[in-house]
Amino acid sequence: MFATWRNSPGGQRGFTLLETLVVMLLLAVVAGALYSSYFTVVRAKERTDEGAEERRELRGTLDLLRREIDGAFFRGNDVRLRFVVEDRDIFGKPASSLEFAAVAPPRAGDLPASDLEKIRYAVKETDSTLSLTRESTELFGSVKPMPYPQMEAIEGFLVECYDAGKWVKTWNTELVPRLPERVRITIRVRQGDQTVEFTTLARPKGRQS
Repeated sequence: MFATWRNSPGGQRGFTLLETLVVMLLLAVVAGALYSSYFTVVRAKERTDEGAEERRELRGTLDLLRREIDGAFFRGNDVRLRFVVEDRDIFGKPASSLEFAAVAPPRAGDLPASDLEKIRYAVKETDSTLSLTRESTELFGSVKPMPYPQMEAIEGFLVECYDAGKWVKTWNTELVPRLPERVRITIRVRQGDQTVEFTTLARPKGRQS
């Protein structure tokens, strides 16, 4: 049987066992709510940080593609300077491949180097997940390029070229000896339960002869 309220010999009033248990229970409930709220905030911040990093990666990739395609270089009598877009799909998702030569940025050091590089973008599938890979090498070099993941966990990569008033999904300068007027790059990513598209436009300005 629980103790009842009573005055101690010193005239101070004490707590019953029941009240002590109720207070402990309330403290446990409050502590649990604070604990849950804290980790909810932490998880939300982590998701926000991850989303911001993904957006930075996406913007960086689209900007890199636009700048490189703007600097595409083509000369009709050299097959190494071709511009090729192939229309492919993986699991019904667009998986274009893109290959071209572009003016290379300045390199550090005193070693002689070509001012042109060969660049290739392609989609790779691993365990039902798509990633966009990029490889580049000196156009006249002998080193075999190694593809590396430019963007992981994408939902699609589509390259379209503007020609004669319409957009086409394939291009080959060995068949059409000129660069396209414009190139549209679309990357699809997953955001929550939706697939969202992000697009950039490039205008090849390289030499054509």
